[in-house]
Amino acid sequence: MGPTGSGKTPLGVEIERRGLLGRTCVHFDFGANLRAAAADLTGKWGLTARELEAVRASLASGALFEDRDMPMIVKILNRFAETRRLTPNALLVLNGLPRHRKQAEALAPIVAVERVVSLDAEAVVIRARIRLDTGQDRAGRGDDALEAVSRRLAVFKERTLPLLDFYRQSGVPVAAIAVTAGMTAAQMYVILERTIAEG
Repeated sequence: MGPTGSGKTPLGVEIERRGLLGRTCVHFDFGANLRAAAADLTGKWGLTARELEAVRASLASGALFEDRDMPMIVKILNRFAETRRLTPNALLVLNGLPRHRKQAEALAPIVAVERVVSLDAEAVVIRARIRLDTGQDRAGRGDDALEAVSRRLAVFKERTLPLLDFYRQSGVPVAAIAVTAGMTAAQMYVILERTIAEG
């Protein structure tokens, strides 16, 4: 969990590449899957016309999905799981999902959250990371304009950040990483491993 540009995708890729806690990891990047579903003309995602429109509208506006959208979210997650052939012992690294408490509650019967990683960064750091493309994951992104980033940061603070308290109150450990403008995914991974080891 972290605001846009904090390094969620690069860290997710790094965790998938290296594994974590001695387990195989599979990185689910919700935003990347949404972009793929929106661009798909074959219907392989199994989304209805209304669901596709909701995906495209969310990508264009940055609006979060609400309760009515959960069946579509589950379709996307299931399609990813089938494509990647997830095994029961693999860790699924969720990136960009859930984004608020209602989503977390709706996903609880489907995904057991074992740990939350919080990438903490101020707006000035986020803007620098996006400008520098520190994680090498911003190319081709049409949603990194200053106004769009500011809007997503405000939504993150209002709707997503409270998930940290929700998970802590549910007994889920939260590992916090203070992200800097030049911090790489490999550096984040080392801090994450150390934080987990220190318990």
